[in-house]
Amino acid sequence: MRVKKKIVAVIPLRGGSTSIPLKNIRAIAGKPLCYWVIEAAKKSGCFDEIWVSTDHRKIKGIALSYGVKVVDRPAKYASNTATEGAMLNHFASRVDFDILADIHATSPLTTAEDIKKALKMFKRGGYDSMLTGVRWKGFLWDDNFKPVNYNPKRRPRRQDMKGWLKENGAFYITTRDTLARHNDMLGSRIGIYEMDEEDMIELDEPLDWQIVETLLRKRLKKK
Repeated sequence: MRVKKKIVAVIPLRGGSTSIPLKNIRAIAGKPLCYWVIEAAKKSGCFDEIWVSTDHRKIKGIALSYGVKVVDRPAKYASNTATEGAMLNHFASRVDFDILADIHATSPLTTAEDIKKALKMFKRGGYDSMLTGVRWKGFLWDDNFKPVNYNPKRRPRRQDMKGWLKENGAFYITTRDTLARHNDMLGSRIGIYEMDEEDMIELDEPLDWQIVETLLRKRLKKK
């Protein structure tokens, strides 16, 4: 019987991308995109194993060169319509773990400290799953031009607003049991790890790329 829970990271890196071809290994701030989260996972010191799940031979080679393990992902789990849950279930059928962190390369501003703090919160909070979010403050209106979340007659100052946590997709944490029960990474006791405001951006479009690369280079200069 295993006493210590096995904590594993998986970084999904499929070859297809509708907006930016081979996005996951395209250079950003002098390194392939996937490098940044692989390094964050390694530096966190949280994981018994770090894996990449990919369907692409070139991505596999780059991942192996960074010292992580690779699961070969079948094409049916790497299409534009394949769900994250299906990919994770495939991974779970190949790799042993108790707790799994699903870390996304499209959020390269994720740090080792983010991962450490989130896993600590996950363990202490008694959650069965966790997602990341960024605090968002703004005024919403519906399609009928009606205010959704504030009274225009008493418009608050932005600095006085508590705001809302917007899911930013940087990483998720789940358990093997949660994945099996819900067929998805999120269960019924969900925690949210709050990240910095600049972590709102995900690399989906070319403009996002320019913004994140600027932020990465600024961060590198501070080291």
